[in-house]
Amino acid sequence: MTPTEALNHYFGYNTFKVGQKQIIDLVLAQQNTLALLPTGGGKSLCYQIPALLAPDLTLVISPLISLMKDQVDSLQQNGIKAAYLNSSQDLATTNAVLAKARNHELKLLYIAPERLENQFFLELLQTLRVSLVAVDEAHCISQWGHDFRPSYLKLPELLQNLTTSPTVIALTATATPQVAHDIKQLLHIPLENEVKTSFARPNLSFKLVKGSDFEHYLLTYLQQNPHDSGIIYASTRKKVEQLGALLTKMGIKAGIYHAGLSEEVRKQKQEDFLYDRTPVMVATNAFGMGIDKSNVRFVIHAQVPGSLEAYYQEAGRAGRDGLESEAILFYKDADLQIQRFFIDNSSADEAHREHDYQKLQALTRYANTEECLQRFLVQYFGQDCAACGHCTNCTDTREKQDITKEAQMILSCVIRVRSNFGKKIVAQVLAGSKAKRILELEFDQLSTYGIMRQKTKEIETTIDFLTASGYLTTSSGQFPTLHVTTKGYDVLRGNASVYARSEKVTKKEQTVTDSGLFEHLRKLRRQLAEAQHVPPFVIFSDQSLHDMCVLLPQNEFEFLEVKGVGHSKLEKYGQIFLDEIKEYEKNKEDI
Repeated sequence: MTPTEALNHYFGYNTFKVGQKQIIDLVLAQQNTLALLPTGGGKSLCYQIPALLAPDLTLVISPLISLMKDQVDSLQQNGIKAAYLNSSQDLATTNAVLAKARNHELKLLYIAPERLENQFFLELLQTLRVSLVAVDEAHCISQWGHDFRPSYLKLPELLQNLTTSPTVIALTATATPQVAHDIKQLLHIPLENEVKTSFARPNLSFKLVKGSDFEHYLLTYLQQNPHDSGIIYASTRKKVEQLGALLTKMGIKAGIYHAGLSEEVRKQKQEDFLYDRTPVMVATNAFGMGIDKSNVRFVIHAQVPGSLEAYYQEAGRAGRDGLESEAILFYKDADLQIQRFFIDNSSADEAHREHDYQKLQALTRYANTEECLQRFLVQYFGQDCAACGHCTNCTDTREKQDITKEAQMILSCVIRVRSNFGKKIVAQVLAGSKAKRILELEFDQLSTYGIMRQKTKEIETTIDFLTASGYLTTSSGQFPTLHVTTKGYDVLRGNASVYARSEKVTKKEQTVTDSGLFEHLRKLRRQLAEAQHVPPFVIFSDQSLHDMCVLLPQNEFEFLEVKGVGHSKLEKYGQIFLDEIKEYEKNKEDI
């Protein structure tokens, strides 16, 4: 069986996504490989297809129990023999799964990285014949990554001790060039075996909201999109509980999730979300990498996250099925203090704290750029792409205004305070503040003191824009100071002009209405999922249901043309869904 034949037979697709075939060919040639694909880019197939074609077992290192279960459920639905081992299982279950692996009754075995810290378990793994080791969320191995996990550092020891010398594939959606270098070095992946597709997510609309009442914005958005499933991220447990209580009070079915809840409660909350019983989840980043739900239509950040890596990974949980979805960041300067508090109180050394401050500044630049938001993110990860055409900035039709004079005032003030101070002090000087510290420093004697007092509310916003646009730069550290760049000096000398748009007005979201047939099929999918105790998207993705609504298949041959329908799912569900489609069409004709 060829890779393409396996793709069609087991997963119901005729063609690979960009980069998948190249990665699979490298792995099948027994070449250690690093796969850098965006969320929704089909990373799992890059090791699942080789696993089906390999002679022995594929070992998958996966970071979360829920992610393992979803992956194994999906594989089993497609007729593939897979199992997992994690802390939720007793010894008898563990031994039974290992026996299956030894007897060649499994093609894939998922394990948590924490298991690699157990020497006895490492010795057990040596009894298995392993052809391939897949390292999911591989950025966790880098100390410079946003989600470093010490247990991942045990991977080189595991690979060294496995007697079969398996091929290694590392996979991640969020790796800066520095993190990618770490992964390749630690897992012995040749430099030329890095396959990186575009980090762009064309089906995601990135939106930035400033200066609005978040609760009002959120309630309006949810009321306009009542049938959509989504995640709302907040930085603290307190904020999560406040928002959860608000939504419940307003009659919106929403669950909450944070590390302060018991493991049993968290498991139930996550299951309710995955099974579509609770369409909206309010959560901290504890609601993490294990979210494999394909039909999340929106991800809203109520507060600023700690880095662009974290933001892109969390935002990327929307639209994994390829359908149009939204990633919305609600930005307030005050939220940065929360992230600085987290950095200040972390156990990291000085070098890592400094690195985390730099990441936070990059996020601030994202929030204040007037470039395409998607392009900004892609460039942050070392690539480039065309403007997306549908983010907040791309759809902003306001004319740009010449703010060269205001920019020169700000740049001049930064120089007057000798680049020793941050945004707050510079803004106070320009506004003519009588604050005690301003007077003590005798900044009221500077030529720039009070020259922007007529535009006090705009000063800090303009400073943020100048920083995001490269006219100013900030030092790293807990108290970043402003510095004029070469580009900024060109403005001061009159060799360049600065243009910016005026304050944005929040646009009302458009309601998306699902077809009647889609709702019928979604209801049928949920009934089947409940009966089998699996999440609905494991049965069929939203994309598959939409495809059924468009193609209206009338027989098994036509049903195989639906995206995501392989032979196993045709056998299990084909006739049930065909009957539902025929019944719906008949009733529509009778009306």
